[in-house]
Amino acid sequence: MAAMNRSDRIDADACYRALCSHDARFDGQFFTAVTSTGIYCRPVCRVRTPRRENCRFFEHAAQAEHAGFRPCLRCRPELAPMDRHWSTEDASAILQRQATRWLDDPQHWCDADGNMGERLAARLGVSDRHLRRVFEDRLGVSPLQYLLTRKLLTAKQLLADTDLPITQIALASGFASVRRFNAAFLDHYRLNPTQLRRESSTRARNRGQGTTVRLGYRPPYDVAATLAFFRQRLIEGVAFVDDQQRLGQTLRMDIGERSHRGWLIAEFDEKRCQLVLRVSDELRDVLPQVIHRLRAALDLDADPGAINAVLNGAFPAGDGLRVPGALDGFELAVRAVLGQQITVAAARTLAQRLVNHFGEPLVTPHAALSRLFPAPEVLAQASGDALGGLGIVKQRQAAIVALARGVAEQGLVLDGSADVPATIAALKALPGIGDWTAQYIAMRALRWPDAFPAGDVALHKALGVQDLKHPAREAEAASQAWKPWRSYAVVRAWSAGHVAPHTGATA
Repeated sequence: MAAMNRSDRIDADACYRALCSHDARFDGQFFTAVTSTGIYCRPVCRVRTPRRENCRFFEHAAQAEHAGFRPCLRCRPELAPMDRHWSTEDASAILQRQATRWLDDPQHWCDADGNMGERLAARLGVSDRHLRRVFEDRLGVSPLQYLLTRKLLTAKQLLADTDLPITQIALASGFASVRRFNAAFLDHYRLNPTQLRRESSTRARNRGQGTTVRLGYRPPYDVAATLAFFRQRLIEGVAFVDDQQRLGQTLRMDIGERSHRGWLIAEFDEKRCQLVLRVSDELRDVLPQVIHRLRAALDLDADPGAINAVLNGAFPAGDGLRVPGALDGFELAVRAVLGQQITVAAARTLAQRLVNHFGEPLVTPHAALSRLFPAPEVLAQASGDALGGLGIVKQRQAAIVALARGVAEQGLVLDGSADVPATIAALKALPGIGDWTAQYIAMRALRWPDAFPAGDVALHKALGVQDLKHPAREAEAASQAWKPWRSYAVVRAWSAGHVAPHTGATA
């Protein structure tokens, strides 16, 4: 089936064909609203296919809800992958894309008061009126309406999959009070929140065993390659990868003035194109933020169809490859510094020593998860003698301390909501961090799909330019044909070249 039109006017006939096939490749790319029922669904929904004349199609759940439709209780639109379409579009499209990336991050949510739009517009350097106009023109909803849908769908997932109290769900979903939460739920879904509780979510739960939720992704997804990438780089005590396609990791999340410390285990269910996530009780209060981070770390929102359309000519064997991210952008950045100009194994050894010396012990029910990666505040105060005693050379000592201070004291943001050009410039201004390291951090921590570490030695070998006079320049020139998916091109080049990336690709 040909790829659907991704222009402002959605191709309804292509959407209906995808709906009839229940093709998971289109999950999250559009939603089908059925006029005879008032319900909107994902294209993978297994209910009886509605008649064509009863269908309306929307690119975003917010559009369907703004038009008066309620989410399906069977296919559950909140489980769908996010729309992460990138292109070299006009300024309005870029602005809308940057705004929705910020609004999709639960860490930035607050009650949808009158200041939210102004704060977002100020962050993007435009007026509140202009931002609203862009959203209305491109999505047919305002930024606050878009945000409200994200919050309500998050609450719907927590109601269905957890036994969290209603008050806790309201706060975790970004509402300032239960009253406002109940009012928004009734207004949009015409249901009381307790009516959406599943019987399984109210059963007695074994304390300490965690809370389980499911997350969708679009196929193809090369699960083995992703897990192999993390297995090669895991730090004992901080993470594990086992033979049951499970990835486990400890995690610290500082939200506001509170610090949450716990663990998570993610297991792939390839048959359903889903990830089963189990989160420790200590992280339940920030479950939406954990889900958001894991989706980014495992690149669950990638659109293989759009990526393959650009890259398959040069890299025909990489359809299911994703760009591995990180649950903690600071950890990724430190490990990128540690890995400069040494092998994967050597950098992993240094990272292990760093965790053993500076990491915080964590009690968990899993023997393989026992320590947290050092906090920025800890490494910001690390002495040269202490770092040197671990085998870290002076240049990287200075880079690690400066990086930690930038995060702890100066508000350097290392996640997908960051201003990418500004963050790359800020990173390169730190001692010991050059273009390669900054681009690598942008690729994996900032989730920038068009990052390109042109100076990577393994990339030069994979592209066959290592013997030329200016290999980085040649690699950069070749990469222009792969925009805006150069991060994926790098991963495919590494894989096709059968060469483990060096010079920092160990994080």
